[in-house]
Amino acid sequence: MAGADLWDSVEDTLTAMQAQDYVADRTLATAVFLAGKLDKPLLIEGEPGCGKTEIAKVLAAATGGELIRLQCYEGLDANEALYEWNYPKQLLTIRLHEKSRTAPDLEAEIFSERFLLPRPLLRALRADGAPRPILLIDEIDRADEEFEGFLLEILSDFQITIPEIGTVKAKMKPFVVITSNRTRELSDALKRRCLYAYIGFPSLEKEVAILRRKVPGIDERFAMEVAGLVQRVRAEDLTKRPGIAETLDWASALLALGEREIQPDVLMDTLGFLVKDAQDLQVLQSGRIQELMGPR
Repeated sequence: MAGADLWDSVEDTLTAMQAQDYVADRTLATAVFLAGKLDKPLLIEGEPGCGKTEIAKVLAAATGGELIRLQCYEGLDANEALYEWNYPKQLLTIRLHEKSRTAPDLEAEIFSERFLLPRPLLRALRADGAPRPILLIDEIDRADEEFEGFLLEILSDFQITIPEIGTVKAKMKPFVVITSNRTRELSDALKRRCLYAYIGFPSLEKEVAILRRKVPGIDERFAMEVAGLVQRVRAEDLTKRPGIAETLDWASALLALGEREIQPDVLMDTLGFLVKDAQDLQVLQSGRIQELMGPR
């Protein structure tokens, strides 16, 4: 039932994440290591676009485990997350039996495993053998509170009951990563079942390191220039401050245009790669962005 440890130490975890070009600090690596060691879900909150979802992808790549993703949204219900019955196939089977006039235990047949369509949560529970899967429950804050409450039993016992079949209990616990952008407060009950990590905007040094790892062809000087301007933009009173994802998109766009330093006209043409809110864009394009660039 218990999942095997991912790595033997925090240092090994940090090294494995860095080998996948994920720039992690020791605090985050410690949370990942302990989540694997203690078989606890890892809840990661933080700013949008700062690498929360990427952690699950990195763990899957580093361990060879299957990445199983449940993307949350308003109105998501248990059936869509757990399982559904293949109704067209069931209906076809019923009609075939009616034509052949056989009298089997039709209900038992059509509510059997071969008519079951597993969704992400059931797929993760039914995984058998190593490496264990990485279950990503992405943007849990977008789902309703009722769905969050539904998750509590699964995260506690790693089992579900399918009325027509019985209880499905995980043979090996998946490594669970839950992300939240904090659009609403999560319940204390959910938080109690998880280890917790927070990912905020990176320091200048960390953002430069991320650019050097993730953007092919960018040199130290240009990475510093890009990251420095992004840091100054983030300090503004914006509706939506750019995350690391926007920094990477913008740097890649500049390099694709053949730029090796930030020119005012090119900055204005590409600002939409960095700032993705109409009001914020208008404020910066009205002259504020030139002030942030400083004297040329």
